[in-house]
Amino acid sequence: MITLYDLNIHIRQAVALNFQQPVWITAEIAQLGESRGHFYLTLVQKEENSRDIRAQAEAALWAGEFRNLYRKIGQPLQQVLREGLSVKMQVRPEFHERYGLKLHINDIDPAYTLGQLDLQRRQTIEMLRREGMFDLNRDLSLPPVLQRIALISSETAAGRQDFLRQLEDNRFGYTFEVTSFNAAVQGASAGPEVSRALRMIGSQFGHFDCAVIVRGGGSRMDLSAFDEPELCSTAARTPIPVLAGIGHDVDETVLDLVANRSLKTPTAVAEFIVQHNMMFETEILELAGTVKQLAGITIKSEQTRLDQTLAATRWISMQLAGNARGRLELTESRIPMLSAHFLKKQHLALDQAAAYCEALHPDNILRRGFSITTSRGNIVTDPAQLQSGNPLETRVKGGVVKSVVE
Repeated sequence: MITLYDLNIHIRQAVALNFQQPVWITAEIAQLGESRGHFYLTLVQKEENSRDIRAQAEAALWAGEFRNLYRKIGQPLQQVLREGLSVKMQVRPEFHERYGLKLHINDIDPAYTLGQLDLQRRQTIEMLRREGMFDLNRDLSLPPVLQRIALISSETAAGRQDFLRQLEDNRFGYTFEVTSFNAAVQGASAGPEVSRALRMIGSQFGHFDCAVIVRGGGSRMDLSAFDEPELCSTAARTPIPVLAGIGHDVDETVLDLVANRSLKTPTAVAEFIVQHNMMFETEILELAGTVKQLAGITIKSEQTRLDQTLAATRWISMQLAGNARGRLELTESRIPMLSAHFLKKQHLALDQAAAYCEALHPDNILRRGFSITTSRGNIVTDPAQLQSGNPLETRVKGGVVKSVVE
């Protein structure tokens, strides 16, 4: 039996014997910490097409080695040292009987990381095309006016302030309703946080005209989060137009390709929104001018038609008045003749009525031998009206004869 210490001594000797020279390895940086210029890394290797960890080790880049590598590599060194990136590095394995295995980093190849990022970018594009998502957001029509804006950015990002300032200082005096969704825009957490913000916006898309993603300038590696499959597929499926202004002049991320509009800087995005609204206002003003012009033409045409109608009405009125006057004069000239004829006709009818009345006068009837018999003031027309003893008065031409019924 041997002690743990003796076992670890043997392991250290075995590691030192088998790794007398540094070796190049590839791994993903799962965690990264810094203290007093020293960098402490947790390296992992995952199963292919899976997130399961197949191997894991702790590594260190001492401050002195970092300074040497920075003089050799420059700015890309810091860009490579980021959680979530695959890196190629030269390490010297060392085993300590108390602290275990640690990989001491001697050199880093940034070109490998860039190549991996480019491979990931191509794979993301192929996946989006294969699943029919590549053109989803690009095919959305922009609303005529972009006023209710969902802004995704870091609260401390300079690009965010540039964007807001450009909107506020627009020369047309437009006002905007900007709702901010805070998210990291670089580093390992950028992809998940921006994706989460896009999903929140998508769940209430009726409240927004567009979603805007902005950040300040950065290197190609700083933009790697915008090549991630989850972020790009989420942006492609967002139900409102996504405008990207993530601060680059040359490089093009997958987000730029799937977004509805992609512009170089946050300021350019703000200016695009202002110009888009200005174009709508111009169209409205032009339409108003056209309506005014057509209205003027219509009014002039209707005024001409009204004048013509008025003239025609006057002429017809004069014609009708002349005709009526002629008929009135004709009637006036015929009134005496018609009146005399009417009076003559009425006189004739009156004479006939008088002669008829004269013929039917009781005195004339009595002269022709007729008589009128009454009983107690009632004219007798039927013997049944009378009873024995009733007095009778019979009027004849010469007088009245009184009698009694037997």
